[in-house]
Amino acid sequence: MMKSVQAKVILMFFIIGIIIILGIGFFSIRIAEQKLGNIENMAKVLNSEISQIKILILISILVFSCIMLIMSAFVIKVLVKPVNNLIKNAQKVAEGSSTELITVKNGKKKSKKQKRRKKGTEIDSLTNVIEIMTGELKQNLVEVNRQKREIETILLHMTDGIIAFNVKGMVTHINPAARELLNLSENDDSFEKIFNKINLDISMEKIMYLENWTASEQRVCIGEKTVNIFFAPYKDENKLSSGIIAVIQDITEHVKLDNMRKEFVANVSHELKTPITSIIGYADTLADGEYDKETQDRFLNVISSEGNRMANLVSDLLTLSRYDTNRVVREITEFDLGELAKQCQLKLDIEAGKKNQKMECYVTADVPPVKADKNGIERVILNVLSNAIKYTKENGEIKIYVGFVYNDAYIKIIDNGIGIPEQDLGRVFERFYRVDKARSREMGGTGLGLAIAKEIIEQNNGSIDIKSIFGKGTEVVIRIPVEKTNKKEGE
Repeated sequence: MMKSVQAKVILMFFIIGIIIILGIGFFSIRIAEQKLGNIENMAKVLNSEISQIKILILISILVFSCIMLIMSAFVIKVLVKPVNNLIKNAQKVAEGSSTELITVKNGKKKSKKQKRRKKGTEIDSLTNVIEIMTGELKQNLVEVNRQKREIETILLHMTDGIIAFNVKGMVTHINPAARELLNLSENDDSFEKIFNKINLDISMEKIMYLENWTASEQRVCIGEKTVNIFFAPYKDENKLSSGIIAVIQDITEHVKLDNMRKEFVANVSHELKTPITSIIGYADTLADGEYDKETQDRFLNVISSEGNRMANLVSDLLTLSRYDTNRVVREITEFDLGELAKQCQLKLDIEAGKKNQKMECYVTADVPPVKADKNGIERVILNVLSNAIKYTKENGEIKIYVGFVYNDAYIKIIDNGIGIPEQDLGRVFERFYRVDKARSREMGGTGLGLAIAKEIIEQNNGSIDIKSIFGKGTEVVIRIPVEKTNKKEGE
């Protein structure tokens, strides 16, 4: 466009110059011819002068043509070229290919005479306005680029996935989290490819064009992960649909916790229902008929046993609830872990003796005092020893070792009982999880003992681990950290 403007300006000035020159030449010829008409006798002399005048006129035409060309080039440089540069740079900015703007100036460096000349011409005013607009546009571009970088940084480090699709369904932006959550490759670059890959039946047109449609949510399982995908259309400045934003959230842990909660409620209901049913059944039986003293005692023993079982269950549930809500009152004292282990052994010697089991405790001499919740630790030791006695056959062996290693005091309980299958070993600390449910209920367990033990030990900054070989026995190791000051005192 600018080239055509330049050609028109040059042509205009060239034509004007030729017209002026031709006019001057024609006027000069007319004057010469009039003189020749009045002085016929001097024709021969004037003929030579006319020839000279014609040559002069031709030279003048050429000179004026050159002058007009030079003036045209100057005008183009002063007026057209700055505007042309402005248009070119504005186009680059509009296309986003350049953020640098060229300052528009009105020609070369001003001479002293020009500096003294009063400003205020139209070209100077236009130049000043353009320079001001250029500066403001540059500032706006800097701010836009800053905000763009901030948004890109946020999207880059978000844990939630973000995908933007244009109206044709092509990906315009995708962050790393989205690729990871949906297992996407570089070739997955459209709405159809991405959601067909994860077997999600959803229509882009429905999201974009359905009346009053604001957002939708889909839950998808991808391998071991569960994700929620939120779809929302976005509009342009004319309030027309321009594309879709998809937000992907990993809810795997939430689903697991929700399933555990549902399972927990179901287990509690079942565990409470069983003893209640037994109590009601035996009580109704006693009320409906007359039985001898032996039968009555047997029924009453069952009622008492089921009542105690239900009471223990409620007690364990309350204990877990207090630990979950940090409402447990812990009395932190300094005590000898070896002595505590021996006391626990003595409390359960009679129970072990009923099955003719041999239970021994070995304590090393260099175990420093432990600073923790003594009552809680005692409850854990008694629970582990009780399980060892329950699941160890008659004439079995249970050994207790107390020692110190790597700033931790430990107690190790080893039995040669029935052991735990490998597939169950990772779940023994789950609430209400039993390896042999029927046998556990028969032995009076609530299924919460190890879950409570784990909570208590972790509350005391310790750890509890279980190793087991099915059919050969189980090893439980409890570690409790010892303060450095206590270690020195022990040494």
